[in-house]
Amino acid sequence: MSVTERKQAPRDRRMEFFAENGKRPVRLSESTRRFAWDSVNHRYGLETREHPNVSLDHIEGYGDMTPLERYDRAVTEIVTKAPVRICADERISGAATLGDAIGHELPACYGDEPRGYLTAVSHLTIDFETVLKKGVGYIRDQAEKSLETYKGTEREPFLRSCLHCIDCMEIWRGRYLDALEGRPGYEANLQNLRKVPFEPAGSFYEAVQSLWFTFAFVRLCGNWPGIGRIDRLLGGYLKRDLASGAITIDEAREILAHFFIKGCEWICGGNYGSGDAQHYQNIVLAGRDENGEEVTNEVTFLVLDVLEELGISDFPTTIRVSENTDPELLRRAAEVIKLGGGVIAVYNEDLILRSLTAYGYDPKEAAKFANDGCWEIQIPGKTCFSYIPFDSLRILQETTLANYGEGVTFPDFETLYAAFIRDLKRKVEEIVRDQLRDKERQAAIPCTVISLFEQGCVEKGLSYRAGGPVYHVLSPHIGGLPDVVNSLYAVKKLVFDEKKTTFPGLMRILRENWSNDEPLRRYAANRFACYGNDNDEADRIASDVLRDFADICDGLKDTGIFMTPAGVSTFGRQIEWAPHRLATPFGKKAGEVLAGNFSPTPGTDKEGATAIIKSYCKADLTRTVSGAALDIKLLPSAVNGENGTESIMSLIRGFVKLGGHFMQPDIADTALLKEAQAHPEDYPNLSVRVSGWNARFVTLNKDWQDMIIAQTGSGI
Repeated sequence: MSVTERKQAPRDRRMEFFAENGKRPVRLSESTRRFAWDSVNHRYGLETREHPNVSLDHIEGYGDMTPLERYDRAVTEIVTKAPVRICADERISGAATLGDAIGHELPACYGDEPRGYLTAVSHLTIDFETVLKKGVGYIRDQAEKSLETYKGTEREPFLRSCLHCIDCMEIWRGRYLDALEGRPGYEANLQNLRKVPFEPAGSFYEAVQSLWFTFAFVRLCGNWPGIGRIDRLLGGYLKRDLASGAITIDEAREILAHFFIKGCEWICGGNYGSGDAQHYQNIVLAGRDENGEEVTNEVTFLVLDVLEELGISDFPTTIRVSENTDPELLRRAAEVIKLGGGVIAVYNEDLILRSLTAYGYDPKEAAKFANDGCWEIQIPGKTCFSYIPFDSLRILQETTLANYGEGVTFPDFETLYAAFIRDLKRKVEEIVRDQLRDKERQAAIPCTVISLFEQGCVEKGLSYRAGGPVYHVLSPHIGGLPDVVNSLYAVKKLVFDEKKTTFPGLMRILRENWSNDEPLRRYAANRFACYGNDNDEADRIASDVLRDFADICDGLKDTGIFMTPAGVSTFGRQIEWAPHRLATPFGKKAGEVLAGNFSPTPGTDKEGATAIIKSYCKADLTRTVSGAALDIKLLPSAVNGENGTESIMSLIRGFVKLGGHFMQPDIADTALLKEAQAHPEDYPNLSVRVSGWNARFVTLNKDWQDMIIAQTGSGI
């Protein structure tokens, strides 16, 4: 539920629970809302935990098999022995019912042996379009043709594994057909599954079933794929069915709602560090297609209807917005954002298309962009994606400033800045080299199930990890960028401009963690308008660092077959980085949790959300081809009523016009979050945006909860 929820409704009032005291509309049937209640309240997640994996111990000679042979046998055991789940009232069927898949592992074990050769894949959006339009049978035909081409070569085993895993998917479907046969009330489920996903979908209902079953099968094997542009995938089917009278818009909403409800099957409650909903099943809505036509359709609005009514936060949804976006869509998005929970984020489509084409993507390919299941940009169904996060603040503190050593000094700001960029370049080159070496190791790890649904793999006879997909992206992601900017800015002001202290004097103060100069610490913390306050001087440093970082990344593009686009993110790593960080020149003491993504350092933004967006947008964000996330926390009091809706719409319009890249707005009440922290039993479904994912607040551990609370409350 949204952050405006005060108490969990009692069990016998579960229908009112979703209506949230009248704040959410009631369009869906009672049976659908009953199904949603069971799903979001842990029933199916806890059932899944009861069956963590299948055992491989009984397989004779398993220990002597090759990794690919082991993988194939494991998938066979999974599809033949995993529990089949048919939920009460479900309109679509299929499930990922083995608990280790929730932990991002192929859910099969062999004694006590480590399962490194069975690791799963995430950070991608798979090729659902081919499944819907041509069917898995088409992929089988392609694999058979490739097998003829590569028979007798080193690529033959992978292609045989492809055919084997398709057979396993058919076994899994067959078990569902058997379970549905003759079961009253599930005739439509049975009829759809007899056709899809092996044949092309012919109707909206079949398309939703095909999409879900493929997604669930891939997840059953431990992978975490994104969904991508669901309205582009399903919109044409619904439009035809509505025109022919085969379905009503209300019936379509019910069917689509079941897709979202089924996607909550891994909710387990409890404390999971970074939350219980981080499975990268992100959705993208609206925007143009490769022919320049607007995608927005009936499915776009139905998705927003479902999110609004059920408050399901497990599918973080990003809307591609441009200066030409339909005002009606913008209004509906704002209405859902107002409910809180951080489910809706925004891409600036105009900027991202310029960014991708400038980087070298064909414009028609660029127009297809979605995300990697989080928020990083990729071309869905064609991209092997990975990113390399690192803490740039530690580079400044430990390398450039030598841990604030006694002999450290710089004659002017320009020399200090140049030294930092030199150290940044050396570090980025080093971590990319390390990752490339690791890619060679990973290429041998089997991942056939995911490879079936990435264009290029079957055609080339190469797996997802071994060079199969069309694009290969290895993206350095700079973390702590606002903290670096604020540190450099504070040094510039304290030492070189205002001469409040000398460079060696500041190094001594920082070594002592500000313990002997509290007045100067307060001056540094309160006097300077840091990044995020629309201060041109500080923001220019942010623009310069981002430009130089992007230049470094672009200089690595010739590293083998990999693209190396720049990105800006932390994804909550500022928590694990905090113990290793020293005091900062802008008044923070050692060990504090600082900036997330490209958002201001907590406590330094004093001019509200508009100023934050202006600071962020002064950088040339076309250079962050992989993405640069801005987190905006808005107070509930700032978005009340019609004026609040208009304010959110204006904020989004301004973000696009000024040249933003990706914005994650959330409505967050500090007092409510603290109350939920103290009384978690009263707020089991209170959802917040964390980074590229949402989480039920009470499933975050205290460090993560404290970080969310510290980021809350910019206003508009």
